Amino acid sequence: ANYVVANRRQSSSHCCREMFGGKKGKKNVDDLVLLETIDADSIRQCLKLRHAHNDIYTFIGPVLISVNPFKSLGGYYNSRQISKYQRGHYWENPPHVFALAQDSYHLLKATQEDQCIIVSGESGAGKTEAAKLIMKYIAAASGSHKKLTHVKDQLLASNPVLESFGNAKTNRNDNSSRFGKYFEIVFDYGGAPIGGIIHNYLLEKTRVISPTR
Repeated sequence: ANYVVANRRQSSSHCCREMFGGKKGKKNVDDLVLLETIDADSIRQCLKLRHAHNDIYTFIGPVLISVNPFKSLGGYYNSRQISKYQRGHYWENPPHVFALAQDSYHLLKATQEDQCIIVSGESGAGKTEAAKLIMKYIAAASGSHKKLTHVKDQLLASNPVLESFGNAKTNRNDNSSRFGKYFEIVFDYGGAPIGGIIHNYLLEKTRVISPTR
């Protein structure tokens, strides 16, 4: 399972590392646009090779792809990693959800314009976890850990209520979300979070009044 995280920032140049893995010399690149041949098979092979090396994040231009490792990756999201991505440019460090969060937060402060991060993927792919990691990074980067933690907890606490109405059994998942969520975090002019709100959309309301038999 995987999810895709994207922001609206575009870049024309970046640095990227390449390496070769496996007996057949399959290419492992940080950014899929650097593949010599860009097709479904090449992308799958690259993601499979990176996943085998516990490299679960991969860029594809301004988009970040993540493959769920289904295991704990020790040290992958600790304070050292947060400091690393605070110091580096978006393209200077390996692909990571923290790189995306830092880029969006930097643009928020630099341009004083709203930023949007889209997290998409099938049920169970890790979308909620990605949202939590983004908020964790912004809490550390803004220096407002307690305040944003409170906002995050309030936003995530609404999940059970939404899921009780908006989840349903499908062919692929016994508890599939049948709606979308939009988390909105409000910042002051100094970049400190001051509040938040959650919107739901595309809720299949027919399930609320007349569940499928």
